[in-house]
Amino acid sequence: MAYEVVIGLETHAELSTVTKLFCGCNAKFGAEPNTQICPICLGMPGVLPVVNKKAFEYALKAAIALNCTINRYTNFDRKSYYYPDLPKNYQISQNYYNLGVDGFIVIEVNNAIQKIRVHNVHLEEEAGKLIHPEEAGADYSLIDFNRAGVPLLEIVSYPDMRNIVEVESYMQTLRKIIFYTGISDCKMQEGSLRFEASISLRKNGEKKLGNRVEIKNLNSMKSVLKAIEYETSRQRELLNRGEMIERETRLWDEIRGRSVRMRSKEEAQDYRYFPEPDLLPFVIDEKWICSIKDTIPELPLERKQRFVASFQLSNYDADLLTEDKMLSDFFEECVKVVNLPKALCNWIINDLLREVKEKRLDIASLKMKPEQLASLVGMIDDGTISNTIAKEVFSEMIDTGKEPKTIIEEKKLAQISDEWQIIEIVDKVIVSHPNAIEDYKKGKKNAIAFIIGQVMKESKGMANPKIVNEILKNKLKGLD
Repeated sequence: MAYEVVIGLETHAELSTVTKLFCGCNAKFGAEPNTQICPICLGMPGVLPVVNKKAFEYALKAAIALNCTINRYTNFDRKSYYYPDLPKNYQISQNYYNLGVDGFIVIEVNNAIQKIRVHNVHLEEEAGKLIHPEEAGADYSLIDFNRAGVPLLEIVSYPDMRNIVEVESYMQTLRKIIFYTGISDCKMQEGSLRFEASISLRKNGEKKLGNRVEIKNLNSMKSVLKAIEYETSRQRELLNRGEMIERETRLWDEIRGRSVRMRSKEEAQDYRYFPEPDLLPFVIDEKWICSIKDTIPELPLERKQRFVASFQLSNYDADLLTEDKMLSDFFEECVKVVNLPKALCNWIINDLLREVKEKRLDIASLKMKPEQLASLVGMIDDGTISNTIAKEVFSEMIDTGKEPKTIIEEKKLAQISDEWQIIEIVDKVIVSHPNAIEDYKKGKKNAIAFIIGQVMKESKGMANPKIVNEILKNKLKGLD
């Protein structure tokens, strides 16, 4: 039996605010356990929450960037649910009037554009973190409340995806949009970006959706894709045996590579949502929306398409450059200085990214500035230095932030372009390598590559390759 796979995703992104959603506690990741807490995020009796305006504006920014209709009237609701690591035994979230609804994300799959609809975008508070001891026989868990109350953005898609290629493109595109807007650092290893997948199968041609299974505990995009593949296979086997798919929530076991039952949806608790009595509703006017829109930069897909059209870059190159907003900003600053987009792109993708990865650097904190890399590429183009020398200069620029011209002068690395000086070197190489000259005379034209290599070696890589080629061709022509 042929089945169609139907997939939807819920995405949780912790917002990059200095403080938590309803109190003044620090929201920074990595502090000692239970050092960033107060009576409000511990749910003490009698405390009152106060909304973090920056968090609300970040959520509004996301909703606008995801093409949502903004609910001009919105409020927070209480979700009655027991979280061991959220001590007040309810979560402040949004249910009845989500901040944004009916949006969409444009993704690219196999060079084709398609839309994935967004059901809603809403803001809620994060829970704390349970820490389970690993020693055998341990019968207790520890709780770190530092994360409790951190502002959490939830983005719920419609079940519009049909395969893992679309899912991967959706996740990558959404991550880029969130990161470009500056509302979250999207560090999955720190839990600030998380996905939950809902998967169902139906017979090809059917309109009615099958019973969906929700997969939690997905700590990487790779895990999301593996979980969907596994769950698709599991459901297909059940359906082929004539069994029903039970609506349930399952956990992903990364070690065993399989999903395991958590709870049945039929057993799910009634959340008993009701408007949060301690917080006033929000009325969002057009002026506020316009002011937020003005802070949204050019988003990654549009930027990629512009790079391809304006700079004649390949889809692959443009995709790499727009992976990180700071990287694409760096590239554009370079192009403003010297109009050599392809050469600059090659240096950034092949050399800069390698150095950043190997030395664990950050684009924002690089000592080398865009105009310095542009100057270096310009010097290669006008023949001041060779590509080989440029590699040496580039390495020192990364380490010191010095101007390329200064490094070249200090190390006397300027390219030799004086013809008489190069003729002397060529003559010396010809005399020193008679066998290579004989091979060339016998028709072994690749011998010229060896001779050029010896000239560059003799000049310590500083001879102008174009001039070397011209002089050598003329010299060898006379020997034919």
